[in-house]
Amino acid sequence: MEKVFNHLKSKFVTGLFVVIPLGITIFILKFLFNFADGILGSYLDSLFSAIAHEEFHFPGLGMLTGAVVIYLSGLLASNVLGTQFLKWWDAFLSKIPLVKSIYTSSKQLTHVFKDGKTSYRRAVFVEWPRNGVRAVGFVTAEVMRNGERLVVVYVPTMPNPTSGFALFFREDEVLESGMTVEDAVKFVVSGGVVVRDETPVG
Repeated sequence: MEKVFNHLKSKFVTGLFVVIPLGITIFILKFLFNFADGILGSYLDSLFSAIAHEEFHFPGLGMLTGAVVIYLSGLLASNVLGTQFLKWWDAFLSKIPLVKSIYTSSKQLTHVFKDGKTSYRRAVFVEWPRNGVRAVGFVTAEVMRNGERLVVVYVPTMPNPTSGFALFFREDEVLESGMTVEDAVKFVVSGGVVVRDETPVG
């Protein structure tokens, strides 16, 4: 029984890191589509409901289906053939202009939780969008401009960290957050709900 549980747990976790980047990509694209096609979309919903003559609803079916998809994705990613397919899938999505930026950023985000691999060097606080207000940011680079060292800080939006602002700050304007990159990502994704009590505020 324990062996079966460990198998399910392993495949489910592996599947999460396959599904999350794709899920975020679909979520954002769906939002953009609904925004641009909102008025027509409501009429189409009414039309399809009229054709079906009834509304079908099964409580918990969506959750069950999602869990099965995640498990199957983990199973797929755990074998050689599946790994090659996912490499092809990544390469395919990376060639689509709009999808490329969203999917790549989402995939990088999941690597923070999976194995700590990220281009974010450290999590910091910066005063933004005005003095007196501290925002969580991620240091991505350090550059020299006119003899002055500047820190490039990526300040993400909540709860979607794949969009945000790349800002330049002097070194003395950047405050240490006391959070690891993983903790900071959790804070952003949760909309500020998941935060360590001992995190300093500068």
